[in-house]
Amino acid sequence: MTDHYFSKEPGVARDEREITALLRGKTFRFLVDAGVFSKKGVDYGSRLLIETAELPGRGEILDLGCGYGPVGIACSAFAPGCRVTMVDLNRRALELARRNAERNGVSNHVEILESDGLSSLGNRRFDSVLTNPPIRTGKKTVYRLFAESYDKLLPGGSLWVVIRKQQGGASAKKELDTRFAEVEIVEKKKGYWILHARKSIA
Repeated sequence: MTDHYFSKEPGVARDEREITALLRGKTFRFLVDAGVFSKKGVDYGSRLLIETAELPGRGEILDLGCGYGPVGIACSAFAPGCRVTMVDLNRRALELARRNAERNGVSNHVEILESDGLSSLGNRRFDSVLTNPPIRTGKKTVYRLFAESYDKLLPGGSLWVVIRKQQGGASAKKELDTRFAEVEIVEKKKGYWILHARKSIA
């Protein structure tokens, strides 16, 4: 596959369609397209992340690598007291995410930005970061996202990661252990792990 979903400008032909997804008991409608991650439906890992992550009542949430938007849009729906920022490198995915935010009634509560990792976020800080990291890009890229997330989290903030055990779950936990005060595996289902890493308060 020469044109990955993490390309800035996917070269594959458009194939737009609508899907529905039941997330935390609420039905969402998403436009999807070729050249974006999980175009056939919200993938199991993202679903598990949405179902498991504990969202703050108020504050700033970041959806890192938002794709067409299911995680960030769900966060906005279930944490209405928070501001949700959604970032991705894939411009086709970002276009879909903006349209999907409107379709699901949260466009006034989210900000959607093009960014390679967290590089475009300046001095912004977050209470929670959620990510289904692009494993195919390799550990170097994934671990850079972990480091950037740590730097952008407020004291006491949380990073929520979904990763498949067979695609490096244990080594990802070890990497997070080198930075965060607390790291735990809070859920294991169908080979997927949900990792929760908390930054120290001090």
